[in-house]
Amino acid sequence: MRLSEDENYFEIEEKLLNEGYRFICGVDEAGRGPLAGPVFAAAVVMDRKRIIEGVRDSKKLTPKKREKLFEEIIKESIAYSVAMVDSKIIDEININNATFLAMKNAIENLKIEPDIVLVDGYEIPNLGFNQRAIIKGDRKSYSIACASILAKVSRDRYIVEISSKYPLYKFEKHKGYGTKEHIEILQKYGPCEIHRISFLKNILSF
Repeated sequence: MRLSEDENYFEIEEKLLNEGYRFICGVDEAGRGPLAGPVFAAAVVMDRKRIIEGVRDSKKLTPKKREKLFEEIIKESIAYSVAMVDSKIIDEININNATFLAMKNAIENLKIEPDIVLVDGYEIPNLGFNQRAIIKGDRKSYSIACASILAKVSRDRYIVEISSKYPLYKFEKHKGYGTKEHIEILQKYGPCEIHRISFLKNILSF
């Protein structure tokens, strides 16, 4: 089921609460587009009595603001979970399926069972939970926006941490995205073990 695009930022959850849903889970991903590293997904059930000021789509926030909100979301959430699917699996099953897998794993790892799942984008196949897909949901749903922040910060932290293992590639700067510098490094040194080979066909000759 799709929700209309004109509903405001908190209205979606309020309507669902009024319909009798209690545990409303938002889920979103981070890292679909990079040339390297895992895709991350986060699932979160927020306490609607403790709204966090400033939560928005993670792409509209500064890194400093995301980090601050990340800690607040974890503190104020009823339950949250973060999952990732690595580059080798992405190459095996493609990025769409890998994203759905990360989302599904995040939801299934929640310490409570959600009554309904709000998904940014498209419905997750074979989920096993009641779900509603919302196009651009991170701009319309508080729960999805919280999930987008958890996923984005988790992935950025992971990439920065793992970058020390691959200093040639400067992952801490570009987070695996296809920047000019990253592409030039790839063309000079070739891919490392965390690159998504299926993403490099138009950049490198195999």
